[in-house]
Formats: sequence, structure tokens, C-alpha cells
Amino acid sequence: METLDHAVPAATADYMPDAAITAAIEAFFLAKKGVAADLIDVITSDGIVELTGFTDSLLSRQRAEDIALAIRGVRAVVNELRIRTPDVADEELQADVTRALTDDPATAGYNVRCTVAEGRATPVGTVQSWAEKQLVLRVLQGVRGVRSIDPDQLVLRTGENQNSDEEMAIQIRELLDWDIRVNSALVEVRVENRVVHLAGTVGTAAERARVEALAYQAGAARVEARALFSAYWALNSALRRQKFAPRADEAIAQAVLDAFRYDPRVCSTEPRVRVHDGVVTLSGAVSNLRARQEAEHDARHVVGVREVHNWLKVRPARPRPDADVRLSIEQALTRDPYVGHFAFAVSVFNGQAYLAGRVSNQFEQEQAGAVASAVRGVTAVANWVSVARAGAPGRLPAYYRSAVPALLAGPRTDHALAEHIREHYYWSSLYCQPIEVAVKKFRATLTGTVDTADDRRRAACDAYEAGARDVNNHLMVRES
Repeated sequence: METLDHAVPAATADYMPDAAITAAIEAFFLAKKGVAADLIDVITSDGIVELTGFTDSLLSRQRAEDIALAIRGVRAVVNELRIRTPDVADEELQADVTRALTDDPATAGYNVRCTVAEGRATPVGTVQSWAEKQLVLRVLQGVRGVRSIDPDQLVLRTGENQNSDEEMAIQIRELLDWDIRVNSALVEVRVENRVVHLAGTVGTAAERARVEALAYQAGAARVEARALFSAYWALNSALRRQKFAPRADEAIAQAVLDAFRYDPRVCSTEPRVRVHDGVVTLSGAVSNLRARQEAEHDARHVVGVREVHNWLKVRPARPRPDADVRLSIEQALTRDPYVGHFAFAVSVFNGQAYLAGRVSNQFEQEQAGAVASAVRGVTAVANWVSVARAGAPGRLPAYYRSAVPALLAGPRTDHALAEHIREHYYWSSLYCQPIEVAVKKFRATLTGTVDTADDRRRAACDAYEAGARDVNNHLMVRES
């Protein structure tokens, strides 16, 4: 959660009505799934969003915050959501969190144990980096029944050869320059006694959170971002033109390798990276499926990368019996807050997992596959989970329906779906990109030009989330 210990000045030249922001967030909660939309209250004041009410898991709580942060016009989010989940006996929950940390291929090797009392998980031990600590917390968030986490006893091991303030500032600047999700040209970095001070402007509150995360990733003891403001005029392509300047293949390859070094799921492996005309080819072997997936994800967010060919092979260092892997997947699905109440059939053959069952929506279908992918010993996942036919969409009060009608009307016709997709773009960081949307028989065709390959992928994902049954993505990436 982002806590506001400072005043965020109103951006009068960049004003979005608070009522419209509130309505958009409410609508996105319904559209994107994974949050208890009916139990969450949203209040917006001068672009500052406060979330109150209840949700059923820590994962859902974090997802609600992430959705709000990405809405255009939001300058910060105060997350006061409380967790309301059925009681799980301490003994049972203790076993669940222990299995979760052991089954995850990354945290299994960490010097971390966890105690549980009345739904509060306290991880104890030492990790090597801020990113490793975040990974442990994320694994614990994914255990149904955990209401809160006390991270204070999970400490970072600090080496003797720490970077100087000047070296850390350079390192942060390089991370910002190579991350396609932030516009480093508008961000200033200063480091004093390992405290990072950030100033400038970013396009969204989500981008602001990403800048802060990169600072912690570089080793910051604390990050002060009081002078780093979000204003959606900063998303203008003209202001980001320098970000898209051509990069040498050798420099791109090194930046991808550097990204791997900061990812706790990938850093212990040694993927080979080859780049030709901005196309990255990953080869070699990794020890687990999540490392393979994260390596591709990391590469796609490096500046200058046009496409990624993932030829990585999954070869566990210590293969597990298929029966053990199957049991671990079944237990992981059961303890997951999103899909734990569904019934799944799981089989495993030579490390490849096969999932079958039925869930309510595509988000839950993808979540089931993600849960199985994160189990140690899994080399591939065949996700045969089907989505049950959805019922009538939920409704918000008339006040909100009048503020963002296209988002709430539901894609009952091709025209309505097209407007639904355009509304998604309008409220996201894609709003200033010239994307044309045409829909026929609920198949969306996207044409136009976007700034990056990442924008192209997100445009298609947003179209699917808006209700498209299929997407013809003919968007072109703007030449530098």
C-alpha cells in the first residue's frame, strides 16, 4: 500500500473530475475481475483515491490498489481495505504457508521460515535483496486465510562492498533508462546516505510506483518521492521520443541480462541472450517454469526490444516424482484465494501438468495456470480449464452509470463492445495513442500506431478484458 505522509499538490492544469475517476475505478473493478467490487468503496479527492471496505484476500487487496493506480488522473492511492476471509486454524494455516514457501521454486532455497497466529503471518529469516523479500511476501499473500503479514523480521543481508551514493544514483538512472514502463527523462534522482530522493513527473501513479520499486531494487534503504508527481500530460509521445531512440543490439542484450540479475526468479539461472535488430532470443536451460516465464517478461520490458523468442528449456536440478508434483499442485490450487473453491482434476506426466475443471471467468482460468506454473518440479502446463458462461454483469448505482456509460453498459452489441474498448484505452496510459477500434461479431480489430511493443500487447489485453471474443491486432509500433 502507498501511504501518504506528504501533501500531493493538485495538478490544476491536468485535472480529471474526481467523480469520473471514482466511476472509472468502480467500473474497472467489475471488468477486470479478481476484486470484490461490491464490497469496496472508492472516494476520490483531488486525484487522491481512498479504498475502504472489505476484500477476501491480500492478493485481491493488492490487485484493487494496482487497478486504481493505473487509472488516468489518479495521483496516489490510500489502501484501507480490510481482509474478510473465513477463519483457518493456526495449525492448518501454518502448514499452508510452510508448503507455499517450500513448493515455490525460488523461495524453497531461502533461509526463511514463517510463523502464524490468528491469520497473521510473520516470516523470519534473511534474504539477499529487496526483490527477494517482495517475492516472499507475494508468496504469503497467495495463501488463503492469511489476513496480514508482518515483514519486520525478514531482514536483508547487506554486504560489505555496498555501492556509494553516487554509484547507486547511476545504477538507478540506468534502470530507469532501460525500463520501457517509465519515462526517465522527466525523473530526477538524488541519493544521500542510501536514501533515494525522487523528483519530477510521471504519467500515472502506477508509473510512480514503478520508479520507487526500481530505486529499492538498486539497494535504497529508503525512498522519498514527495516531489515525484503523476500527471497524465507526461504520457504524451512527444515527451517520450528520446526513450524510443534506436539502441545497439549489444546494449540491449546487456540490459536484458541486467534485468535478469535483479529478478530473484531468474538470477540464479544463466539464460543466453542474443539480439538481432531488436529481436531477443533466449536460449539455454532454466531450473523451473516460472523462471522461463519471468525471463521473457523481463526481456519484453527492456527498451529497444521489439519481440522475444523464448527457446529456454526447463530442466529442474532435482526432478521430483510426478505424484509429488501433482499433490503439490492440488494443494497450491486449494490454498489459492482466487481459485481455491473450485474443483480441478490434475495429472502430471514427466513434469508436465494437465489441468481440467471449470471456473467463472478468464481471470480465474489464467490464475489456475499461474498457480500450477509456480510449483517446483513443473516443466510445462496444459491449461484445459474451461470458463462457464457468464451471467448478467453487475450493476453500479445510476450516478456511476451516467459517468462512464460505455464501461458499464456491457458489450451486448458490436458497437457497445467497441465503445467499451475505447473507454478502457481512455482511462489507461494508452489514451493518447492513435488506436482505431472496429468490431464485427465481437471480434475486435485494432489498427493504428503505438509507441512500443509493450503498448501493442497491452492494447490487445485491454480489448479482451473489455469483452472481445477475439482480437486482430494490426497495431504497428512507431519507428524511432
